[in-house]
Amino acid sequence: MAFALIGQRDDSKVRPVQFHPNLSYEDFIRGWRPVGDGKLTLVDGPFLEMMKAAEKDPKSRHVVVIEEINRGNPAQIFGEMLTLLEVDKRTPNEALELSYKRSDEERVFIPDNLYVIGTMNIADRSLALVDLALRRRFAFIDLEPTLGKPWRDWVQSQCGIDSEILVEIEKRLNVLNNDISADSGLGPQFRVGHSYVTPPFGVPISDAREWFRQVVDTEIVPLLDEYWFDALEKSQKARNLLLEGF
Repeated sequence: MAFALIGQRDDSKVRPVQFHPNLSYEDFIRGWRPVGDGKLTLVDGPFLEMMKAAEKDPKSRHVVVIEEINRGNPAQIFGEMLTLLEVDKRTPNEALELSYKRSDEERVFIPDNLYVIGTMNIADRSLALVDLALRRRFAFIDLEPTLGKPWRDWVQSQCGIDSEILVEIEKRLNVLNNDISADSGLGPQFRVGHSYVTPPFGVPISDAREWFRQVVDTEIVPLLDEYWFDALEKSQKARNLLLEGF
């Protein structure tokens, strides 16, 4: 998505970061870090580095990709950047001072050619969906399981799996996902994604049926056991339907 946004595959213009409970403003924006002589020095985090890169190259788009954005505390991690992310705040006139300044005069703003993509899995029950401060500032797009012809063509060309087998796998996964979507305790966000049945890039599959059986038993069924931990007969029934006659 980031490469599509900038219009080319250029790793120098994309910075991936993962949020987690221990990540802080000092890690992401700027903070004091120890150096070799036992002293502390002020170090810019990845977000501030990308802001500077975007400012130096105003004709190109730059992207910060935040994996698992809801696993950290966005309000704490972003700090002043929550305000500066807003579209109408991305000008020098709206610049703010940082919590850790290099000089009394320092003010910063986010260039309008710096984009932020945050990913999250809303099926993670242990996590809040997203901080409302981000909800107001981001557009949200749902990415759903994508099977169908593009998936079949890709897997067939890259891994050599017969199209008839892929059609059957797709049909069985669709039945499973319909059951998951209709379950009042789960819902559409718990559907099994196409990545489960997409082999790693360029890995040939010599026995497609055995590969699918292994995927079902070692990846999909353990997930279903978690979904239906209080009704394991449902996951066993789902397994039987996935592998019946395979």
